[in-house]
Amino acid sequence: MSRIGKKPVAIPSGVTANVEGNTLSVKGPKGTLSMGLSDQIDYKVEGDEIQVNPANDTKLARSYWGMHRTLVSNLVEGVTDGFSKTLEISGVGYRASAQGRKLKLQLGFSHDVDIDVPEGIDVKCPDQTTVIVSGIDKQAVGQLAAEIRRWRKPEPYKGKGIKYQGEYVFRKEGKKK
Repeated sequence: MSRIGKKPVAIPSGVTANVEGNTLSVKGPKGTLSMGLSDQIDYKVEGDEIQVNPANDTKLARSYWGMHRTLVSNLVEGVTDGFSKTLEISGVGYRASAQGRKLKLQLGFSHDVDIDVPEGIDVKCPDQTTVIVSGIDKQAVGQLAAEIRRWRKPEPYKGKGIKYQGEYVFRKEGKKK
């Protein structure tokens, strides 16, 4: 039995959810999200909660159970509160600036790195060393944050690079004389 899957997903006030064919759509104050449904899982919208249960007693259905309940929960949380990831840039001359639908990064390369921001995601730079990626789709927010971080991962000797806020970078000792 899945401990996570057994819990129903609560639908807060102001949010509506409905299952149409092979799609679950959730509408809330921040927007609308939808998800394709698996035929291994039964989805029931009852009152102010969504119940997720395996459609049959196969190992595949039971393994999907907890994951699909979490995906449904992420849809509901996204349309109510949204998601955000904060990235910190450290290093001499490393900086970022948001210009419309583009993010311009200066990371020590001979050229600036321009990243196009997809629709539905918002990127802000409160200062030159902080980038805040936010939106209603958890997967898209995490994907864009990972792509930004991939340009300069934090290195272990000086800690220079792009890291998530709160991420611990294991530091190595330098060369001995």
